Amino acid sequence: MRATLLAASLCVYPLSVLAATVSGTDGQNALGTVPCATAGLALSDCPAELRRKEDGTATLAVILPGGEVRNIYFESGKPVSSSSPSSISSETVGDTMRIYIEPGEIFELPVAAVAPQ
Repeated sequence: MRATLLAASLCVYPLSVLAATVSGTDGQNALGTVPCATAGLALSDCPAELRRKEDGTATLAVILPGGEVRNIYFESGKPVSSSSPSSISSETVGDTMRIYIEPGEIFELPVAAVAPQ
């Protein structure tokens, strides 16, 4: 049920949802794409997986244009760290959260996708 709601919230944003859940998981994951960019590149659709945990935290795994996977860790709906040793910051404009990881990674996703449930 939660994955279906999450997939529905992802559909509100202009991104493609590939599947509601990952086969063989507990149904807490959502697959799709999110706009992302690395230094010097324009935003493009990057494959992504949102993994929610019972404690309310979430991990967004994004395949960057060069093939590297970037994990972004959320607590209470806010990005708190990533798999990069660089600093992370974010801003919210309307219903969209924009996440920045130095020196030039950018990710966009709907606020509702990572909001506490």
